[in-house]
Amino acid sequence: MTDTIHYQQNGQVGRLLLNVPARHNALGGDELYAIRDILAGLHGPNAPRVLVVSGAGGKTFCAGASLAELNSGRISGELFQETTDQLAALAIPTVAAINGNVFGGGVELALSCDFRFGVEGSRLRVPAAAIGLCYPVGGIQRFVQRLGVSAAKRLLLAAETLDCQGMLDIGFLDFRLPRERLDDEVTAFAEQLASLAPLAVQSMKAIIAGVAAGSLDAGRADALVAQCRDSADLQEGFAAQKEKRAPHFVGR
Repeated sequence: MTDTIHYQQNGQVGRLLLNVPARHNALGGDELYAIRDILAGLHGPNAPRVLVVSGAGGKTFCAGASLAELNSGRISGELFQETTDQLAALAIPTVAAINGNVFGGGVELALSCDFRFGVEGSRLRVPAAAIGLCYPVGGIQRFVQRLGVSAAKRLLLAAETLDCQGMLDIGFLDFRLPRERLDDEVTAFAEQLASLAPLAVQSMKAIIAGVAAGSLDAGRADALVAQCRDSADLQEGFAAQKEKRAPHFVGR
C-alpha cells in the first residue's frame, strides 16, 4: 500500500482513489503495484459487489503511466497494461468517476471499467502518435472492443482531443454531469448496482466480455446461466416481487 493509492470499502461498494494530483494522477511503479495488490484482494465473501475508481484533485482523473519512470526504465508499458488488464478482468462491475481531464493510459484505465461518468468541461487525448509511441496491442484491442474501429482510429492514429460532448458522442462516457453532482450520482449508481443479484450481474458481465472479444466459451456461458437459474438469489427475487418488497441477495 502507498499514500498515493487509497482504498476503502463502505458496505458493498469499494472505492479506489488515485491520489497523486500534483502530477495529474500519473501512475508510477509504487502506484501500479499498489493497485494490483488491491485488485487481487477483491475476492471472497467480504469483497465488494462494485468498485468505483476515481482521481484526486479537480483537474485530471489520470494521465496514464509516469513518463519519468517510463523514460528511466523503472517501469514498463507492460506493467501498466497488466494493471489495466487486471482491472478489466474483475468479476464485479466497475465504475470510473472521471473528475477531470483524462490523458494517455488514463483513457485505457477508464475504458477498463464497465461504466464511466464524466464532468462537464473535461478533455480527453491519447498523445501516443504525437510522441512516436505505438500503443500496446492489448490496449489497442481494448479501444477497438469498447469504442469501435472508427473511434479507436480517431483517438490513437489522429491523437484527436475530445471535449466532454465528444467523449459522450463516441461512447467513451456513459453519463455527463456537472462537477458538483459527480460524487452523489456515482454513489447512487454504485449502490444501485450493489443491490442487484451479484451472481446474475457477474455472469452477464462475463458473457458480455466474451461476446465483445469474440472468444465466448459457450459451455461456460451456459453453466453461468444455469447457476443463476438454480440459485437461491433467483428464488429470493421471485419472492420479493410477489411480496412487494426489496430483495436481499446473498450471491448464491
